[in-house]
Amino acid sequence: MKRMDLQSAKQRVEALERELAAIRAANPQAEPRLQQIEAELKRLQAEVSPSGPWQRVQLARHPKRPHSLDYIQRLITGFHELHGDRAFADDPAIVCGFGFFEGHPIMVAGQQKGRDTKQKLYRNFGMPKPEGYRKALRVMRLAAKFGRPILTLLDTPGAYPGVDAEERGQAEAIAVNLREMSRLPVPIIVVCIGEGGSGGALALGVGDRVYMLENAVYSVISPESCAAIIWRDASKAELAANALKLTAQDLKGLGLIDEIIPEPGEGAHTNPDQAAALLAEALRRALAELSALPSAELLERRYQKFRCMGNFFSGLGA
Repeated sequence: MKRMDLQSAKQRVEALERELAAIRAANPQAEPRLQQIEAELKRLQAEVSPSGPWQRVQLARHPKRPHSLDYIQRLITGFHELHGDRAFADDPAIVCGFGFFEGHPIMVAGQQKGRDTKQKLYRNFGMPKPEGYRKALRVMRLAAKFGRPILTLLDTPGAYPGVDAEERGQAEAIAVNLREMSRLPVPIIVVCIGEGGSGGALALGVGDRVYMLENAVYSVISPESCAAIIWRDASKAELAANALKLTAQDLKGLGLIDEIIPEPGEGAHTNPDQAAALLAEALRRALAELSALPSAELLERRYQKFRCMGNFFSGLGA
């Protein structure tokens, strides 16, 4: 569907929803007309729902899409944020702290993009620097020390590529997080809630359960950067998105994530409360399963989980 046609369909959906509400309020007995409107509404909703990878990318970047703090506010009670990596500075692009999920203590580390211009600048557009990853690891080690499960929320275009970040060891900070998260003897649940950009997301992405929201994307590179490298033309981002296999459905088929968490309506931005409730359901189930495992078995399963990724030829060789 062309862009103009898509916009017209969305406007028609809104008009039908208003008409449906008006008819129900004025005449609850007008069943034939109600059925006719509902049938057309379902058809149009199917047309405007995201289908291709590029549409998923646009939804993952939607300006009203819930970020980490939105989910923390709805899911975690008594949240107490911790700051600083005890080496250089505090990085607002990553929010870390302890709280309670349905009465159970939990540690949360989430990448935060910001909503308006001021917040985006403060959060560095959700692109962490080395001190952000070191802060997250410091707090995760605290969680392991006190036997608290860990929840990480991925939502970043990627790690910040600036000179200052490289001078302070960006690659080393990411590598250390990958190593140490594989060793933490407590349950780790990872949820990609928006953009999962390259190593910037993977630095918080080693866990016993890896989930993605229905319209989230997770990739080694952004479509624009991929297009600029392959075709030397960033405008071919849609073509790159189709090739990158970055949607939740793609990654589930490749065995790189464990489950896809559904989103309400046209996306999480249409109903953040319901989106949080769907995430809570998956989190509740994962915590119940993982908390019952001894630490040694938990670590062995985590090792085998990531060891098998990318292995498409089982049973070959000795």
